[in-house]
Amino acid sequence: MRLDVIVPTYNRHTLLDKTLCSLCRADQPDGLEVRVTVVDNNSNDRTPDVVRRWQAAFDGRLDYLFEGRQGRSSALNAGIRKTRGDLVGMIDDDEEIDARWYARVLAEFSEGAVDFIGGPYVPRWGASPPDWLPMNYLGVIGWIDGGNQTVAYGEDYPGILMGGNAVLTRAILERVGLYKTSLSRTGKRLLAGEDEDMYGRLLAVGARGVYLPDLIIYHYVPPERLTKQYFRRWCFWRGVSRGMLNKLQRSPEAHLFGVPRWLYGAAARGLVRIGARTVKLRHEPAAHFSDELAVWDLAGFFYGKHFNKAAG
Repeated sequence: MRLDVIVPTYNRHTLLDKTLCSLCRADQPDGLEVRVTVVDNNSNDRTPDVVRRWQAAFDGRLDYLFEGRQGRSSALNAGIRKTRGDLVGMIDDDEEIDARWYARVLAEFSEGAVDFIGGPYVPRWGASPPDWLPMNYLGVIGWIDGGNQTVAYGEDYPGILMGGNAVLTRAILERVGLYKTSLSRTGKRLLAGEDEDMYGRLLAVGARGVYLPDLIIYHYVPPERLTKQYFRRWCFWRGVSRGMLNKLQRSPEAHLFGVPRWLYGAAARGLVRIGARTVKLRHEPAAHFSDELAVWDLAGFFYGKHFNKAAG
């Protein structure tokens, strides 16, 4: 069995160095051939030098690929097209894999009953977490914890398959197609809909996936992401992404002015709670900020549904 791990990267040569170190030093079990492809998405830093420096340690199993079309989805698609392994793994350039990550991949796919797998993202903090950090918005900083039990993706899993810790069979990718580039982050637009779109297509064709609590990656959380400004921007652009997805395929719940009614309800309840805390002088920073972010969710969705134009 061959696993091709794709690492899209853009101007993070220092973090990429740690990513490649983890991919090189993780235990590689018998029966699994591993190759790594770094897709340089227009970096102007020392990314090529970092890859060249690691190639000897990988003993010919590390490839460099340049992709000029900006965006994470474009980089992932280029890597998928370039590789030929039975399995396609995806790791971001600010992550490190656990030492047993490869072994866990082999064990799950050796049974032949799954099409895709994912696992938790354990944070490695670049600064102390603030007291206003809302626990229901941890996805903003890439902290993913689906629990300590193996769970099938679908109705019983409280989330989606995230592309920073995912392995899919090439057969299922050929069936559902590549990542949608119009929903990918580019430049200052923090679009984040490509994973949700891919997850929806996987479930739509009946693909079987499982969340594995021991398929672990360690995700670096830089200080600049632990700011309220970043959280607001991220929630707005996630809302834009979801609005664009809804425009392509309307969700079944009740809508008002093209937006799911529950989004209005969540924002309204949040504003009421903010007002009540202000009047009562209650200091609950995490709950207060969570309620504010519900308004940004609504604003982003409305903009994405009615004003933002997809490129394709």
